[in-house]
Amino acid sequence: MNTLIGKKLGMTRIFAEDGTAVPVTVIEAGPCPVVAVRTKEKHGYNAFQIGYGDRRVDLFTKPEVGHFKTAGVKPTRYLREVRVPDVGEVKVGHTFKVDLFNEGEKVDVTGTSRGLGFAGVMKRHGFSGGQKTHGQSDRMRAPGSIGQASYPSRVFKGHRMAGRMGGDTVTVLALQVVKVIPEENLILVKGGVPGKANSLLKIKKSARK
Repeated sequence: MNTLIGKKLGMTRIFAEDGTAVPVTVIEAGPCPVVAVRTKEKHGYNAFQIGYGDRRVDLFTKPEVGHFKTAGVKPTRYLREVRVPDVGEVKVGHTFKVDLFNEGEKVDVTGTSRGLGFAGVMKRHGFSGGQKTHGQSDRMRAPGSIGQASYPSRVFKGHRMAGRMGGDTVTVLALQVVKVIPEENLILVKGGVPGKANSLLKIKKSARK
Protein backbone atom coordinates (compact mmCIF):
# COMPACT_ATOMS: atom_id res chain seq x y z
CA MET A 1 0.00 0.00 0.00
CA ASN A 2 1.45 3.35 -1.04
CA THR A 3 -1.54 5.74 -1.05
CA LEU A 4 -3.58 7.63 1.54
CA ILE A 5 -6.56 9.98 1.33
CA GLY A 6 -6.38 13.26 3.23
CA LYS A 7 -7.15 16.95 3.15
CA LYS A 8 -5.18 20.14 2.78
CA LEU A 9 -5.09 22.19 5.98
CA GLY A 10 -3.05 25.11 4.69
CA MET A 11 0.51 26.36 4.22
CA THR A 12 3.18 27.53 6.62
CA ARG A 13 6.95 27.43 6.90
CA ILE A 14 9.45 25.60 9.05
CA PHE A 15 13.12 26.23 9.53
CA ALA A 16 15.87 23.80 8.58
CA GLU A 17 18.88 23.16 10.80
CA ASP A 18 20.88 25.77 8.90
CA GLY A 19 18.16 28.38 9.46
CA THR A 20 16.71 28.20 5.94
CA ALA A 21 12.96 28.85 5.75
CA VAL A 22 11.17 25.98 4.00
CA PRO A 23 7.62 26.57 2.66
CA VAL A 24 5.44 23.55 3.43
CA THR A 25 1.86 22.41 2.96
CA VAL A 26 0.24 20.80 6.00
CA ILE A 27 -1.83 17.75 5.02
CA GLU A 28 -3.97 15.58 7.25
CA ALA A 29 -3.39 12.11 5.79
CA GLY A 30 -5.64 9.36 7.10
CA PRO A 31 -6.42 7.42 9.09
CA CYS A 32 -7.93 5.38 6.25
CA PRO A 33 -9.77 2.18 7.23
CA VAL A 34 -10.11 -0.63 4.69
CA VAL A 35 -13.81 -0.99 3.89
CA ALA A 36 -13.49 -3.61 1.13
CA VAL A 37 -10.82 -5.70 -0.56
CA ARG A 38 -10.82 -6.44 -4.30
CA THR A 39 -8.88 -9.48 -5.48
CA LYS A 40 -7.84 -10.52 -8.94
CA GLU A 41 -9.43 -13.94 -8.53
CA LYS A 42 -12.86 -12.53 -7.65
CA HIS A 43 -12.99 -9.04 -9.20
CA GLY A 44 -10.29 -9.12 -11.91
CA TYR A 45 -7.94 -6.68 -10.16
CA ASN A 46 -6.32 -6.08 -6.78
CA ALA A 47 -7.40 -3.02 -4.81
CA PHE A 48 -8.36 -1.66 -1.41
CA GLN A 49 -11.47 0.44 -0.87
CA ILE A 50 -10.45 2.90 1.81
CA GLY A 51 -12.43 5.55 3.64
CA TYR A 52 -11.57 8.93 5.10
CA GLY A 53 -13.28 11.69 7.07
CA ASP A 54 -16.17 11.96 9.49
CA ARG A 55 -19.84 12.49 8.69
CA ARG A 56 -23.08 12.23 10.62
CA VAL A 57 -24.54 8.74 10.34
CA ASP A 58 -28.03 10.05 9.57
CA LEU A 59 -26.71 11.60 6.35
CA PHE A 60 -25.92 8.18 4.85
CA THR A 61 -28.40 6.05 2.93
CA LYS A 62 -29.39 2.66 4.30
CA PRO A 63 -27.34 0.76 1.68
CA GLU A 64 -24.28 2.87 2.56
CA VAL A 65 -24.76 2.21 6.28
CA GLY A 66 -25.12 -1.50 5.51
CA HIS A 67 -21.91 -1.49 3.48
CA PHE A 68 -19.93 -0.04 6.38
CA LYS A 69 -21.71 -2.28 8.92
CA THR A 70 -20.73 -5.38 6.93
CA ALA A 71 -17.12 -4.24 7.06
CA GLY A 72 -17.35 -3.40 10.75
CA VAL A 73 -16.08 0.11 10.03
CA LYS A 74 -17.44 3.47 11.17
CA PRO A 75 -19.05 5.28 8.17
CA THR A 76 -16.68 7.73 6.47
CA ARG A 77 -17.36 10.78 4.34
CA TYR A 78 -15.21 9.62 1.41
CA LEU A 79 -14.63 6.23 -0.23
CA ARG A 80 -11.89 5.63 -2.78
CA GLU A 81 -10.37 2.57 -4.43
CA VAL A 82 -6.60 2.25 -4.52
CA ARG A 83 -5.16 -0.39 -6.82
CA VAL A 84 -2.23 -2.41 -5.50
CA PRO A 85 -0.01 -5.12 -7.01
CA ASP A 86 -0.98 -7.55 -4.24
CA VAL A 87 -3.42 -7.28 -1.32
CA GLY A 88 -1.17 -9.44 0.85
CA GLU A 89 -2.46 -10.24 4.33
CA VAL A 90 -4.46 -7.01 4.75
CA LYS A 91 -8.06 -7.63 5.79
CA VAL A 92 -11.20 -5.50 5.95
CA GLY A 93 -11.07 -3.28 9.02
CA HIS A 94 -7.32 -2.67 8.87
CA THR A 95 -6.40 1.02 9.13
CA PHE A 96 -3.63 2.69 7.14
CA LYS A 97 -2.06 5.68 8.87
CA VAL A 98 0.33 8.50 8.07
CA ASP A 99 3.32 6.43 9.22
CA LEU A 100 3.07 4.89 5.75
CA PHE A 101 5.34 7.79 4.70
CA ASN A 102 8.85 8.63 5.87
CA GLU A 103 10.66 11.92 6.13
CA GLY A 104 12.85 12.65 3.10
CA GLU A 105 10.97 10.52 0.57
CA LYS A 106 8.99 11.88 -2.38
CA VAL A 107 5.20 11.82 -2.83
CA ASP A 108 2.77 12.68 -5.64
CA VAL A 109 -0.21 14.74 -4.50
CA THR A 110 -3.46 14.85 -6.51
CA GLY A 111 -6.27 17.32 -5.88
CA THR A 112 -8.77 19.64 -7.55
CA SER A 113 -7.40 23.09 -8.37
CA ARG A 114 -9.22 26.17 -7.15
CA GLY A 115 -12.09 27.22 -9.42
CA LEU A 116 -11.48 30.75 -10.69
CA GLY A 117 -14.63 31.18 -12.76
CA PHE A 118 -14.79 32.59 -16.29
CA ALA A 119 -11.43 34.06 -17.31
CA GLY A 120 -10.09 35.81 -20.38
CA VAL A 121 -7.19 34.70 -22.53
CA MET A 122 -4.62 36.85 -20.73
CA LYS A 123 -5.31 35.35 -17.31
CA ARG A 124 -6.14 31.85 -18.55
CA HIS A 125 -3.41 31.34 -21.16
CA GLY A 126 -0.93 34.15 -20.61
CA PHE A 127 -1.66 36.04 -23.84
CA SER A 128 0.16 39.38 -24.10
CA GLY A 129 -2.88 41.28 -25.38
CA GLY A 130 -3.15 43.67 -28.28
CA GLN A 131 -1.36 46.96 -28.85
CA LYS A 132 -3.01 50.27 -28.00
CA THR A 133 -2.17 51.73 -31.40
CA HIS A 134 -3.90 52.49 -34.69
CA GLY A 135 -7.26 52.98 -33.01
CA GLN A 136 -7.21 49.74 -30.99
CA SER A 137 -7.95 51.37 -27.64
CA ASP A 138 -10.56 48.73 -26.79
CA ARG A 139 -8.59 45.62 -27.84
CA MET A 140 -5.83 45.44 -25.23
CA ARG A 141 -7.13 42.28 -23.50
CA ALA A 142 -8.80 40.72 -26.54
CA PRO A 143 -7.59 37.40 -28.04
CA GLY A 144 -7.31 38.77 -31.58
CA SER A 145 -8.21 36.89 -34.73
CA ILE A 146 -9.30 33.29 -34.12
CA GLY A 147 -10.63 32.12 -37.47
CA GLN A 148 -9.28 31.23 -40.90
CA ALA A 149 -9.92 32.56 -44.39
CA SER A 150 -12.37 30.95 -46.83
CA TYR A 151 -10.58 27.67 -46.14
CA PRO A 152 -11.20 25.94 -43.77
CA SER A 153 -13.68 28.64 -42.63
CA ARG A 154 -13.89 27.39 -39.05
CA VAL A 155 -12.19 27.59 -35.69
CA PHE A 156 -10.07 24.55 -34.89
CA LYS A 157 -10.99 22.47 -31.85
CA GLY A 158 -8.78 23.11 -28.83
CA HIS A 159 -8.09 26.70 -29.78
CA ARG A 160 -7.05 28.69 -26.71
CA MET A 161 -9.86 31.07 -25.85
CA ALA A 162 -11.63 32.56 -22.83
CA GLY A 163 -13.53 30.12 -20.64
CA ARG A 164 -13.85 28.44 -17.28
CA MET A 165 -10.56 28.40 -15.42
CA GLY A 166 -9.60 26.02 -12.62
CA GLY A 167 -11.58 23.20 -11.06
CA ASP A 168 -9.35 20.63 -12.77
CA THR A 169 -7.73 17.48 -11.40
CA VAL A 170 -4.05 18.31 -10.92
CA THR A 171 -1.15 16.13 -9.76
CA VAL A 172 2.06 17.63 -8.40
CA LEU A 173 4.91 15.15 -8.72
CA ALA A 174 7.81 14.34 -6.41
CA LEU A 175 7.14 16.63 -3.45
CA GLN A 176 9.56 16.03 -0.59
CA VAL A 177 8.19 14.90 2.76
CA VAL A 178 9.73 17.33 5.23
CA LYS A 179 8.09 16.06 8.41
CA VAL A 180 5.65 13.39 9.59
CA ILE A 181 3.63 13.86 12.80
CA PRO A 182 1.98 10.46 13.46
CA GLU A 183 0.15 11.45 16.66
CA GLU A 184 -1.79 14.14 14.76
CA ASN A 185 -2.02 12.31 11.38
CA LEU A 186 -0.12 15.16 9.73
CA ILE A 187 2.39 15.20 6.91
CA LEU A 188 4.33 18.29 5.83
CA VAL A 189 5.45 18.42 2.19
CA LYS A 190 7.73 20.99 0.63
CA GLY A 191 5.91 23.38 -1.72
CA GLY A 192 2.29 23.85 -2.69
CA VAL A 193 -0.44 21.39 -3.62
CA PRO A 194 -3.68 21.87 -5.62
CA GLY A 195 -6.89 23.11 -4.03
CA LYS A 196 -7.96 25.32 -1.19
CA ALA A 197 -8.03 24.57 2.53
CA ASN A 198 -10.02 21.46 3.53
CA SER A 199 -10.08 20.14 -0.06
CA LEU A 200 -9.65 16.40 -0.60
CA LEU A 201 -6.22 15.09 -1.62
CA LYS A 202 -4.68 11.79 -2.65
CA ILE A 203 -1.12 11.29 -1.42
CA LYS A 204 0.89 8.59 -3.14
CA LYS A 205 4.51 7.50 -2.86
CA SER A 206 6.31 8.81 -5.93
CA ALA A 207 8.13 6.64 -8.44
CA ARG A 208 10.60 9.49 -8.87
CA LYS A 209 13.65 9.69 -6.64
